[in-house]
This record gives sequence, structure tokens and C-alpha cells, in this order.
Amino acid sequence: MVFSSSISEMLTMILWATYFFLYVAASRSGVQLELEALLNTGWFTNSSSDHCLWSGITCNASRSVTEIQLYRYYLNGEPGQLNLSCFPNLKVLRLGYGLHGNIPSQIGALSKLELLDLSTNHLTGSIPTEIGNLKNLFSLYLNKNNLIGHIPSALGFAMMILVFLFLFKRKSETTKVNARAVEGRDVFSIWNYDGRIVYEDVVKATEDFDIKYCIGRGGYGNVYKAQLPSGKIIALKKFHHSEIFEEPLFLKSFENEAHVLSEIRHRNIVKLYGFCIHKKCMFLVYEYMEKGSLSRILRNDVEAVELDWIRRLRIIKGIAHALAYLHHNCTSPIIHRDISCNNILLNSESEAFVADFGLARLLHSDSSNRSIIAGTYGYMAPELAYTMIVTEKCDVYSFGVVTLEILMGRHPAELLSSFDQNIMLIDVLDPRPNPPEDQMVVQDIAIISTIAFACLLSDPRPRPTMKHVSQFQNLFRRFPSQSLETISWLMKLIVNDRYMIDVCDS
Repeated sequence: MVFSSSISEMLTMILWATYFFLYVAASRSGVQLELEALLNTGWFTNSSSDHCLWSGITCNASRSVTEIQLYRYYLNGEPGQLNLSCFPNLKVLRLGYGLHGNIPSQIGALSKLELLDLSTNHLTGSIPTEIGNLKNLFSLYLNKNNLIGHIPSALGFAMMILVFLFLFKRKSETTKVNARAVEGRDVFSIWNYDGRIVYEDVVKATEDFDIKYCIGRGGYGNVYKAQLPSGKIIALKKFHHSEIFEEPLFLKSFENEAHVLSEIRHRNIVKLYGFCIHKKCMFLVYEYMEKGSLSRILRNDVEAVELDWIRRLRIIKGIAHALAYLHHNCTSPIIHRDISCNNILLNSESEAFVADFGLARLLHSDSSNRSIIAGTYGYMAPELAYTMIVTEKCDVYSFGVVTLEILMGRHPAELLSSFDQNIMLIDVLDPRPNPPEDQMVVQDIAIISTIAFACLLSDPRPRPTMKHVSQFQNLFRRFPSQSLETISWLMKLIVNDRYMIDVCDS
């Protein structure tokens, strides 16, 4: 019996070992196939043997490729050089600038694909019907090619594909369709293969923009929550009507600017999915944020308590990173112009997202980028009153106000006007969340307070850039460690403003 039991256990172990070996071998062979497929394109010249470290490649924990982002890499050859059947986990595919030939039918094998961007190439031929097999596809860009045909009707998303697709059957026909859209004011859309379907879905989801679906109001228009037939929830910013919307030049400029803004991707910036212009209205389509505006949360005592100090610090850092991206990492720097707690939105995890970026430029395309004055009273930089010139330092000032508002739980107007040097930092912090106990959190609050005051300097020149602000963790660990009860708010912070600026300039 003992012998029989031992044999049974041994067989079980062998079976498990065999299963594990086959699993690992299959996994490795899949990864190896992906590596070979990438190498065979001739698009990569990398010294590293690990393809997950290559520029434009993102992998999951199993080292399987999930993203290939080679947009603006000036690729040579055809899309078919990349064996798409080797990438079962691919979610994002962006290949741009220089490709020619047809879109391969293999595209239909990418069952997990969510975003496909083949824009700005020299692709020809028909749009393959296999695209209709991509049931998870969310965003599609095929503009600036010489393709013919239509988006397959089998696609399971009559929503925001972000196609920017005036590709109908040939270039001359495209011109005719665009003219009809502008002159007839029928439908003009860049986010679906048929804007009329989109508009009808939106009207139905909001009951023709009924007030009960309105979740926010602003100077440019109202924001509505809409659940589309697919179940996807989106936010719609419906603009107040203006006669300028009737002008063809404005529509063309609006289209170009919207395309640029829709390409912005940052973890702390609300995604702009696209827009629709209809004879009855014009609206932008945004990612929906579950918790709404930071301003609303700070006004709610219950939610303000839940917004503890770690979350508040994370929100401030997220805003800083988003603005640094807009100012320093976009091809053409974007000045937000209206940073306030109303334009900071939170998702279900209380992560911060900057909203309404680029709206001033979008709606005032006939003005110089630096002369468009927009903003919210109490957040605008003082120099705008006499220079009338918008710079990145105006956003920096607004960031300083928002930062103090997050720390204090209310707008800092009273504090900024009093200049009481004896106020202690602990006395002006929002009393609703529990006081911070972790020394690192205390230190970060002191550092961020210092940065906020440096951002609020009346002279814009010595204000730090958002790039410097976003790097504060690396710059300010020399900041002296103290308890909140011993830090004098204004006197200490004004002295340390100069310390921070010296560090930034060094």
C-alpha cells in the first residue's frame, strides 16, 4: 500500500511538472514569437535583448506586448511587415508617418485591441472588413491616408471611435461631404463613422439635454452625463450657442484644434474623445469622472473628511504633473488659462484629472495664442490686469491658489490678504480630515506649502516652472524636518520661497 501510494504521488508530481513545463514553454514561445515579429519589421535598432525595454513597446507582467506606439517614428515599409497574428494581448497599435500599402487583413486577429491609429501615412486600398471583428475597439484613427470604403457596420460600438474620418470614397467626395456639413449644418463629426448615429444616441441618452442630466455649468457651456446604448458613460460639454459656430473658417480651425487636443494622453488629464457639430448644437465628448469636481468635494463635509492628507497630496502632485506635461511635453505648449478647483475632477479612486484644457484656444482660434484671456476670478494671475499676455506662469499662479485651497479646504483669499506672520501652519490646514501623523506626510505638506507661496509671487519671473514644481520630491528632501505645530505659516514660507527658487535655479 505504501509503495502504491508513493507511485501515485510520484505520478501526480510528474503530471504537475509536465503541465508547468508545457505552460512555461508555451508562454516563452509566445514571447519569443512577439520578439521575432518585432525584429522582422526592421523598425527597431536596439542594443537590449529585452523587447519590453524598447522605445514604443509596453509589456504586461508576463512580458507579452500590450502596446506598440510608433506614431511619428517615420517608419518605412508596409503595415504587413508586422506579423499581427503574433500579438494576442495587444491593446494599443499606433503606426505613423511613412507607411504605404494596404491595411492587412490580419488586423482582425487582434481580439483585445482597444485603440488603432494608422493615421498620417500613405495607405491605399480598401478598409478591410476584418476591422469589424474588433469587438473591443474603442478608438480608431485612419485619417490622412488614401483609403476607400466604409467602417464595417459589424463593429460593436456606435459611439466614440474618434475616427476623424472624412475618407469616404475618394478625396473629391470627401471635399463634397465636408462642404455639405459646413453649409447645410447637418452633421460634422470626428468621432464616429456616422455622426448622425452619434447625435441621436446622445439626444436619447440625455433626453435632448434635459436639465436632470446636467452635472456642471461653466462659462463656455454645461456638462451632461450620458449613458450610451453600449453602457459606456461619457461626459458631454455642450457649448452655449454662438454665431461664430456658423462660420466655415471657425469650423475648420475648431476641427484642427480638437484633433490636436484629442491626441493628448496623460494619466492626470481628462481624455477628450472627440466632438460633434450639429445644426442644433455643438459638444465635446470627455471621459466621465465619477466623483465630479474637487470644488464640490471640498464643500461637502463628509467627502472632505474622506479626502485625507495622503489623498490631498496625491491630488496636488497629479495636477502638477498634468500641467508640467501641457507646458513642457506637448509638441506645441498648451496653457490651460483656467486652473481652478472646478476644473480638477476626481475619479472613483480620488485621483486628480485636469479638465477643460485648451478650451480658450479651441473657441478663439482667430486670436493670438498668448492674448486669449480666460480664467476664474480668484485664481487669475495679477499681471494679466496690465500685460494682457498669457504665459505658462499664469497657470503656475493658479496652481498655487488651488494648492492652498486643497490644504486649507477653502479658498485662501482671506489668508493671502492678511499677511499675519504669526499664523501657524497647523491652524490654517483643513480641520476636517484627521491631522497628519506620518512625518513624511508632514514634511510633504510643508514643502508643498512653500511651493504654493513661490507660485503666488506677484512678479511672475521668479515663480517656478511647472516642471520644477512637479519635481519637488527630488528637489526638496533637504527641507528641514519639523512638526506642524512649530511651523509659522507665512513667515517660514516666505523665507523658504527664496530657498526653493535658489534650488530651482541651481
